[in-house]
Amino acid sequence: MKMRNKLNNIFNHLNSKIIGQKDVIEVVLTSIILNGHSIITGVPGLAKTLIINLVSKLFDLNFKRIQFTPDLMPSDILGSEVIDTDPKTNERFFKYKKGPIFSNIILADEINRTPPKTQAALLEAMQEKNVTVGGKSYKLDKPFIVFATRNPIEQEGTYPLPEAQLDRFMFSINIYYPDYKDELKIIRMNENDLEIDKSYKINQKDLLQLQKCVNKIPISDYHYKYGLNLVRMTRKEDKLSPDYVKNYLSWGVGPRGGQYLIKAARGFAYIEGKKKVERTHLDRAFNYIANHRIILNFQAEAENIDKNEILNKLIEDVKK
Repeated sequence: MKMRNKLNNIFNHLNSKIIGQKDVIEVVLTSIILNGHSIITGVPGLAKTLIINLVSKLFDLNFKRIQFTPDLMPSDILGSEVIDTDPKTNERFFKYKKGPIFSNIILADEINRTPPKTQAALLEAMQEKNVTVGGKSYKLDKPFIVFATRNPIEQEGTYPLPEAQLDRFMFSINIYYPDYKDELKIIRMNENDLEIDKSYKINQKDLLQLQKCVNKIPISDYHYKYGLNLVRMTRKEDKLSPDYVKNYLSWGVGPRGGQYLIKAARGFAYIEGKKKVERTHLDRAFNYIANHRIILNFQAEAENIDKNEILNKLIEDVKK
């Protein structure tokens, strides 16, 4: 209970600093307590970097921002072997110099700006939790969480992430413009308003313990089946799928997405102070889990069908 109160204090503190992005902050915090990676899509100037930076400070975690550019190489992220000299013997030897990936929270800014080879280096480290350089493996720090950003406006000169790599992200988070009242508050703020109160901090050791506690939140067999039905209804070849899925989707959510749905529901239950997972937690998590995993077909693109419309309709239909 004490840890949950601390997390709630962090949530309220962040909401006082980042105006108009309450849902985004909640999902980012959920991602942290689940040790899950997230991809964030939004136009420039919506505080994507600021949110992640402030969150890392409140959890007392190391934070690194990597600006992905067309000339970024895998060694710029992972590190490389450099020649060093022993001061006593003057012998030369190779020494591994760690890259920025050896941090607790990584902000991969504009990940679709860099070529697939460099993208793959980061995504492989996300999956394996270690880095291999010069035939040697190096374990990454715990926790290790990646937040990648994408700019939806400029597509020229970008390298879209393949669906197989997108599947490694637990959440897909969309950031939108704030409403009029919130934006008025934002333009009245100054840099001093962004100073965080260190008394709200959760240290690294407590966070690792918190992550273990969240994974133990109970979920009934009914809710396991409810989550599975949601996932299977996104697949056009499944007997559970409705006609609009068959008409508009090429691919649905895979088993990994189903695992993440259950995990995310536990995270939302903890954030809300519940002792067990409820149906509303699965519903809440579904869009964030499924949005980057379903693929619209040509007909859906031609009719300007929105993914969220399909996902919301599936939530309504699975309840019937």
